[in-house]
Amino acid sequence: MSAETPNPAATEAPVPVAGRSVMKRLVTNPMGAICLAYLLFVIFLGLSSPFLAPFQPNQADLNAVNAGPFEPGHLLGADSAGRDILSQLMWGTSQTLLGSVLVLTISVAAGVTGGLLAGFYRGKFETAADWVNDVIMSLPSIVLLIALYALTGPNVMVAMAVFGLLVAPTYYRLVRAVVVGVRTELYVDAAKVVGLSDQRIIGRHVLWAVRAPVVIQSSFILAAGIGIQAGVEFLGLGDPKQASWGGTLQNANNNIYNNRFGVLWPALLVTLTILALVLLGNVLRDVLQSSARNKTLRKDRRRELARKAQQERTAATSDLPAQDVVLSIRGLRVGYPDGPDSVREVVHGVDLDVRRGEIHGLVGESGSGKSQMAFSTLGILPKEAVILGGSIYQGGEDILADDKSMKKARGHRIGYIPQEPMSNLDPSFTIGAQLVYGLRAVKTISAKEAKKQLTTLLAKVGIRDPEGIMRLYPHEISGGMAQRVLICGAVAADPDLIVADEPTTALDVTVQAEVLELLRQLSKERGLAMILVTHNLGVVADLCDTVSVMKSGRIVEHNDVESLFEDPQQDYTKELLESTRRVELLEV
Repeated sequence: MSAETPNPAATEAPVPVAGRSVMKRLVTNPMGAICLAYLLFVIFLGLSSPFLAPFQPNQADLNAVNAGPFEPGHLLGADSAGRDILSQLMWGTSQTLLGSVLVLTISVAAGVTGGLLAGFYRGKFETAADWVNDVIMSLPSIVLLIALYALTGPNVMVAMAVFGLLVAPTYYRLVRAVVVGVRTELYVDAAKVVGLSDQRIIGRHVLWAVRAPVVIQSSFILAAGIGIQAGVEFLGLGDPKQASWGGTLQNANNNIYNNRFGVLWPALLVTLTILALVLLGNVLRDVLQSSARNKTLRKDRRRELARKAQQERTAATSDLPAQDVVLSIRGLRVGYPDGPDSVREVVHGVDLDVRRGEIHGLVGESGSGKSQMAFSTLGILPKEAVILGGSIYQGGEDILADDKSMKKARGHRIGYIPQEPMSNLDPSFTIGAQLVYGLRAVKTISAKEAKKQLTTLLAKVGIRDPEGIMRLYPHEISGGMAQRVLICGAVAADPDLIVADEPTTALDVTVQAEVLELLRQLSKERGLAMILVTHNLGVVADLCDTVSVMKSGRIVEHNDVESLFEDPQQDYTKELLESTRRVELLEV
């Protein structure tokens, strides 16, 4: 085993980077910065129109009728009445922005409030609110706004207020769906226990949970408001005395044969503004969904590190593993971005051998790097992770060499048993459908034969009614039974190696013992090699043949189980064993 320090030339020293605010991450995103700059420019045009607009919105210049763009005194030209198009668009910006903000305010007030109350209280209020929102969503918005014109006349603000009510159900459905999930969280129950009122829980905890989707949706609602307002005014339902984008577009369209460029400017302004809001919403979604402390490595920097790792792998002169070694890890180094150009190494040049029929325990405290090694073996590291160097030999082939090698090994020669059985079964499909699909993905076999093999294997892993279990959905079985199903799926393809990541953590003591015995039997019967990732030294003592102890991304001690428990060599291993003994004494 290797506990060597990492090669300082192989990776850069980490550069601490503080978590950045949402706004800072938004403006450092190229697309976000461009959209924000454009929208701020549009707002500036609207607010500065009384001071910077060349003319009043309805001021006519008979000498400039149908003037083209870049005519003296008329940068964008003039319409059929001699009114300056640039001035009309600048004065109309305020009207457009006001209408859009009105739509947003009313839709947020009605939709978010209704969604919070319906999702939190459920019951009759939710039923009534769902019915009202379904009715509103069934109404044709543009037709209703045209009909409203007969009652209110050319009052765009009233039309925008009504449109705000018509789009409120989008907020209602979005918020209610989030709140239904949040209301069952433990921190909400804790808030109730300490005596907080429902109003404070909704305003302080639940509302905070829905802020991100509401903010993202708001950008799309603003875009929809601009489009609807321009459409209503284009149809002639606006006030002809007030300048607006839609009114300018209507006048230009009516005069398109005399001044074809007049249509371009208002159409371009409406299109670009809507596009900027939609793109900004997409960028904002990506920013809010990623943690403020989640760093992203530049693509060219990632490619450079991958190229260096591949060169190291090609130039490595390490001897190939012995024939009885199923898995051999050599010099594995894994890192995570600390910024756009720097990487913090979390696994430092680790070596590990797992022999045929051996159950190899990988232990250590949380954050020691156990799961990083296991996920590297399976090729399921988080997308931001970077393999900085090293090789993983399986069947004499380096599966880190390329994606094809990893895909060829995964599922075929390497199986996986996760720690959360219920979370790793798809609730939309039956147990049998998932097992059959998984087996046929790695073996050329008919569905009938796959079902027959899996039914036999389910019986071997301790399920009494395998045919009945095959027809059930995941929510219809217990956690222990679900774990047996996952073990069945992992060994069905006859792999050489099983990676078990805390396979008994979510199970009670009785079921845990049964699962451990099952793993032991499978290892003996099939000659399976197994990596058992765990922090439970009792499980290691009961099941494993050899143990590797990890600390801070390094293997600090490696030995057979009996020798390690009887005579640990490293202080860290002694501390782990001592802490386990203290816990056992407390439980007694």
